[in-house]
Amino acid sequence: MTPSPAPVLLALGANLGPRERSLAAAVEALSRVVALSAVSPVYETAPMYLVDQDPFLNLIVSGHTGLAAPAVLAAVKRIEADLGRVPTVPNGPRLIDIDIILMGDLVLNTPALTIPHPRMRERAFVLQPAADIAGDWTDPVTGRTVSALFARLSKADHGVRRIDIDLRPEAEAADQPARPAQGGLA
Repeated sequence: MTPSPAPVLLALGANLGPRERSLAAAVEALSRVVALSAVSPVYETAPMYLVDQDPFLNLIVSGHTGLAAPAVLAAVKRIEADLGRVPTVPNGPRLIDIDIILMGDLVLNTPALTIPHPRMRERAFVLQPAADIAGDWTDPVTGRTVSALFARLSKADHGVRRIDIDLRPEAEAADQPARPAQGGLA
């Protein structure tokens, strides 16, 4: 029996090289692994944790996949490597970073993978674009929606600035003149 597709929310970020091109290539590559339903606006954000580096461009994609969480992680790591990411210091500069934020109501904590993403609740650069396309999705740990999690952040913690870049795949951009709010997890 084939498992039914699970909703998935992925965060993408880049602060080295041609950031827009890296994000666009990652979205395109992810569309071969996940049936994408929405791509958020792009935000420019100051780095967190390791602050002596260039600003990031960040976005969120939502979709569905029939893959199990470890297989999604393997696919994401393969995409990162294909796009030139070389592992360096944690939270350091990178050509591309792709994180699994939510995957249905899955709660998973293994040495290799934690879902929901363990730091998503403190990251405006994740929650702001996620609220744009998946604000009503629910964090299975806290029971709060993505929009409610974003609202709980201090305004001083936001540090995100929406920029006018459309990185939706061509077919989606042609079919959808606006970015609708998409639900998936009630």
